[in-house]
Order: sequence, then structure tokens, then C-alpha cells
Amino acid sequence: MKSQTKIALLFFLLSLSIILLLSISIYYFSTRHFYTEFNSRLKIRAVVAARAVLDHQDEAATAFREIREKHLEKLPDENEYFVPVRADGNYSAEISKLELPPVFFSEVIATGNATYRMNNTLFTGLKYQSKQGGYIVIISANNQFYAEHQGYLKRILLITILFATFLTFFISILFSRKVFNPVRQITDKVKEISSENMHLRVEHKNYSDEISDLVTTFNHMLDRLETAFETQNNFISNASHELSNPLTAIIGEADVALSKDRSSSDYRESLQIVLNEAERLERITKSLLFLAQTGFDGKKQGMEVLRADQLIWDVKETIDRIIPGNKVYLDLNLVPESSDKLKVRGNAQLLHLALTNLVNNGCKYSGNKPVKISIVSGTQYVEILIQDEGIGIPPSEQKYIYDPFFRASNTRHFEGYGIGLPLARNIIRMHGGSLQVEAILDQGTTVQVSLPLKNPGPVIA
Repeated sequence: MKSQTKIALLFFLLSLSIILLLSISIYYFSTRHFYTEFNSRLKIRAVVAARAVLDHQDEAATAFREIREKHLEKLPDENEYFVPVRADGNYSAEISKLELPPVFFSEVIATGNATYRMNNTLFTGLKYQSKQGGYIVIISANNQFYAEHQGYLKRILLITILFATFLTFFISILFSRKVFNPVRQITDKVKEISSENMHLRVEHKNYSDEISDLVTTFNHMLDRLETAFETQNNFISNASHELSNPLTAIIGEADVALSKDRSSSDYRESLQIVLNEAERLERITKSLLFLAQTGFDGKKQGMEVLRADQLIWDVKETIDRIIPGNKVYLDLNLVPESSDKLKVRGNAQLLHLALTNLVNNGCKYSGNKPVKISIVSGTQYVEILIQDEGIGIPPSEQKYIYDPFFRASNTRHFEGYGIGLPLARNIIRMHGGSLQVEAILDQGTTVQVSLPLKNPGPVIA
């Protein structure tokens, strides 16, 4: 059964149950009211009859007789019975004649009044003390008027229930369609979206907050998927291009060298070109492997407790070997005294690779101008800032800097493959940290690396 049908059925049954409960309550309390009101009328008539008949010599009796004759309408099958109170309590004759239970007379004697119902006929008994002695005054009448009202009420309620049933069923269907219409529209729109048209989005309409949140969440998911597809396509395209260039150069140089006999110096020159292109191919392949490995779960990598300042010193030593005469310097003014504020948990080799790439970029794209490395520690993270005075990044191209093989338009005169920054970000993310880049064209770039502390302190609001 579909959810829409379930909701319609549930709404219908719930509404119908409420209608039935209200109808039964109305019928029950109305019946109780009819019975109580009719019994009260009989009690009044019993008192009037007793005063008019039993106290006929009293002056007030005349007034009661006049009220009784002129103002009290005779009820259907109304009868009056006056039974003297007997000391022996024997009312067998009246019980047989009126078909009343013995307890009726016992209750009148004990409490002063009693009521008995036989089908639509109601008997009301009243104990009355007259000048002639004690009497049991019994008034009986057919509750025909109230029975007709009760039957009319029953018909009205049945008709109302039938009408309400059809109306509720119709409203239940409309309600379920109204509730699921946004979901159906979203489903139909989602069916149109595939890998060929990832640009399509679910439109925001006058939906409820929950449906609107669902649309927003789904559109955000499509944004991420579209970005992932584009990144994958760009990666494959650029990777194939970067790999094919050195391979083409190697094959071409080998063909040229083997096309005819050459001198040893020519062969040596050709082999040197082949070696250079092979080394270039090796560097690209290793970079791609590292980039692919950082996409896996970081828990598979060997983790240990490291000091951020020691990492920076190791990176500085590596840069000194790679780029002799570099101008990288460490600013230790903000380094905390406590070693606990510098301890992080991570893989030394991967973190060393990421930081080395970042510092190397600062040296390369600044023309070997000064590059400053600072360490700042907070309550939750230790931050490493790498600032250079290089060429920066054009504002319109900064959103692409994490795409593999992307290189800004102002870097064409610098050697590189566009893998270092995406690789560094993947490594930092694998360690639960973040990497942010702020670049100003022709003024420099600041890279902020945040790594979570091994034992973070309490968060201060």
C-alpha cells in the first residue's frame, strides 16, 4: 500500500471515529436529558394531583385543581393512582394490577420517591402525607413525545454520519494528494536528472519548511555531485594529457635516434632527453599515486604523536636541500611554551610531504623571495601560516586551485604540474584539519594549515 493511500485511510478512519464518538455522545446525553426532563414533569404532576385530590377540602386544593385543568396538558396515556400506605407493606394487588416490581413500592416508602420504566411508559411514585393519612401517589404516562424526538434525533445523526463519511473520505483523498503533491513533483523532477544533465535543479516553490529543507539539501547534494563529476572529468583529461606528453617525447626521441646511425654524442644526447622525460613521467606518476592514496580512510595510515614545530624544522631542512640559498625563515614569536599546545596526531611522512609542497610553492612562485612560517596554537587547533611575497592568484581563478592539474594563468613561466596544492589539502583533511588559501595578485599568498591538537583544551564560549 502506498504511503499516500495509508495517510488518506488513516485520516479517514480517525475523522470518522471522532464523528461517531461525537454522535454517540450527543445521542446518549440527549436521551438522558429527555428521560430526566420527562421524569421531572411527572413528579410535578404527582404533587399537583396529590394536592388537588387528597386535600380537596383545603382552600389551596382549589387552586391546584384549576392549574391542573387549565394549564397542565394531559400526557399520552396519563393515569393517576392513589395507594394508601399500609403498615404491613402488602401491595400485591397494586403490583399485579399495575405490573410494577415490589421494589418500586419499597423504594417509595424508604426514600419518598421512585421511578420505573416499562418500554415507553414511565411510572413515577411519590409518598404524600395528607390529612387523611399517608398515600403513595403514582403517575404514569407514555413518553411518546420524547420518543418521537429521540427517533428524529437518531435519523438526523445517521444522515449526518453518512454525509460526514462521504465528505471525510473526499477530504482525506484531497488531503493526502495535497501532502504528497510536493513530494511527487520532486520525484518527477529527480527522475529527469542524470549524469548527462547534472545542471538541473529542483525548483523552490511554496513548500512547507520540511519540504523546502529537503529541496535545499537535495540541490546541495547535486551541487557536490556536479562538482565531483566535473573534477573527475577534468582530472582524467588533464592526467591523460600530462602523462602523454613525456611518453610522446620519449617515443619520438627514440624513433629519431634509431632512424639512422649516429655518433656516440648524439646517442648520449638522445638518452639524456629520454632520461629527463622518464624522470618527469615518474614524478607525475608518484604525485598521482599520492593524490589517489589520500582519498582513502586516514585510519589506514600509521599515526603517531608529532610536534608541529619539529615538523616545520624538518620541512626547513628539506627545502634547504632542494633549494639552496632559499629565504625561508621561521617566526617563533607566537609559539606556546607548553609542548601540549604543539602536539598533533598524524602521519609524519604525509604531513611532511604536504608542508614541503606548500613551502616549496611559496619559494617557487615568489622568485625565491622571503617566505615566513609561523606557528599559532589555540584551544582546539594548532595553526601553521606560510606567507610569501609572490605572484599571487587571479581572483577569478581562485575557485579552481584545488582541481588537480589546474595551474593559474600567471604560472606558465614556472615549472609544475598542479598537483601539490590538491595533494596537500587531501592530506590535511585526512588528519581532520583544514587548509585555507588567501592570495592577492602580484602581492603574495598566505596558506593557513589547521591541525587538531592531540589533547584539545575546553572550548571557551
